[in-house]
Amino acid sequence: MENLIFSLNATAPVFLMMLLGMLFRKLGWIDEAFASKMNQFVFLVPLPVLVFHDLAAADIGDVWDFSFVAFCFLATAASIAVCALLSCLLKKREQRGEFIQASYRSSAALLGIALTTNIYGDAGLVPLMIIGSVPLYNVMAVVVLSLTAPAGKTSGNAAGRERKALWKHTLKGIVTNPIILGILAGLLWSVLRLPLPPILEKTVTSLGDLAAPLGLMAMGATFRLDKAVAQAKPAIAASVIKLLGFCVLFLPLAVRLGFREEALVAILIMLGSATTVSCYVMAKNMGHEGTLTSGVVMLTTLFSAFTITGWLFCLKSLGLV
Repeated sequence: MENLIFSLNATAPVFLMMLLGMLFRKLGWIDEAFASKMNQFVFLVPLPVLVFHDLAAADIGDVWDFSFVAFCFLATAASIAVCALLSCLLKKREQRGEFIQASYRSSAALLGIALTTNIYGDAGLVPLMIIGSVPLYNVMAVVVLSLTAPAGKTSGNAAGRERKALWKHTLKGIVTNPIILGILAGLLWSVLRLPLPPILEKTVTSLGDLAAPLGLMAMGATFRLDKAVAQAKPAIAASVIKLLGFCVLFLPLAVRLGFREEALVAILIMLGSATTVSCYVMAKNMGHEGTLTSGVVMLTTLFSAFTITGWLFCLKSLGLV
């Protein structure tokens, strides 16, 4: 019971904030346009500031862990390969790209930071997990969606130009990603051992504290249960892989390699958190229908409240977190 209470205390506040977002949308206090702007603001300001503060205030020698970053990268690469193989079982070829992307891409930054902050009081090793996984998420999403783009959307030179432009845009997006920049700035600040004056410390802390509540409410406000039932079978399959499959495959390996506490929680979020909303945007922009992706986003967002609590309960019961 103590372990269950610990797990619920860690996850329930995170998903209650999402429920508040849904309630505020229902009451008309938040609409889709406002939620979209709020989500963009969280991505541009509070999240980068939060990871910057956590890293700047830490000793870089204690924070950096090459083996952890390497594990996140290799586990992500293996997850993508598994999804690609499983997608061959789908009868409709045009669904394969959406299936692969929606099955492996996690809400690593927002949910990872929210959960680890709730348990440990700071972002822990989530910034290092982001370095190891998120750039690979984005690059492989372009590769997968390009190779599986439905025929007839674009053709010939026009298709080539569009994909080349999308590659440039994606690579530029990785280099200029605010969260990645916040991580790099925090690491540099820590290496140079620069002080944080009290005025700057309080300002940065206040901004960082906005990340989790605003981001989670924005996510809840954009949730649509009706979209989750469209293309039910592949959406359910992708959701099971996302929330359960990768954790079954890679969590025991992570434990075997000696990862514990904050590192294991960050790996759990990378493997088993909800599919990120940006999957839908990218799928639509690359000529895919987007219905399967939106269904997976909705289902994983809904059921991750239960699965993450269950995984955390198991890890706590085994004395690993």
